[in-house]
Amino acid sequence: MDVKLSLILMLSFPFVTPIRWLMHPNTQKCLREELRQNVLVKGDYEIAPIEGQFMDYIVRDSKGHILANKQDITKGKFTFSTENYDMFEICFNSRVPGYQRGTLQEVSLNIKTGVEAKTYEGLGEVAKLKPLELDLKMLEDLSSSIVQDFSDMKHRAEEMRNTNESTSRRVHWFSMFSILCLFGLSVWQILYLRRYFKAKKLIE
Repeated sequence: MDVKLSLILMLSFPFVTPIRWLMHPNTQKCLREELRQNVLVKGDYEIAPIEGQFMDYIVRDSKGHILANKQDITKGKFTFSTENYDMFEICFNSRVPGYQRGTLQEVSLNIKTGVEAKTYEGLGEVAKLKPLELDLKMLEDLSSSIVQDFSDMKHRAEEMRNTNESTSRRVHWFSMFSILCLFGLSVWQILYLRRYFKAKKLIE
């Protein structure tokens, strides 16, 4: 394979370091990420086994739809595809019986999304692609993913700009309405005081 192509692939697909943390007994930890539509997500998890302690996980979207879940986990994988642009979360829940004193439990999680989650070796065998063609396919998918990311960023920037312009217009009209209300209140107050003073014969 060409040296330049190898360098591009190394830069494009960095080594993914798993996330590791310590779970306190009977606690929950959730990780959240925004994902666009039709994105493949793969996760590998590993829990340090401790006798008498249990760990569960659940993956859901912002509407509460469960995409994956399992109880009493130690080591495994999960896979799902997003149907809509949404906020997704994976939560790990530690469970320890009341009669047992729990200890810290290590959790390791490795999540891949989009192009990173695809298995190109199997695709190459099925489609009978040569190694160079498979690398080009990986680069093509990566380019499409980057273009899509920029498109999403542009769309969000347009939405933010529209929101800012709409908010600015509303503030402007609200300010004008407030000024008119204050002006009307001031005129009414002057007329009221004028009638009051005339009634008391303090002015003509």
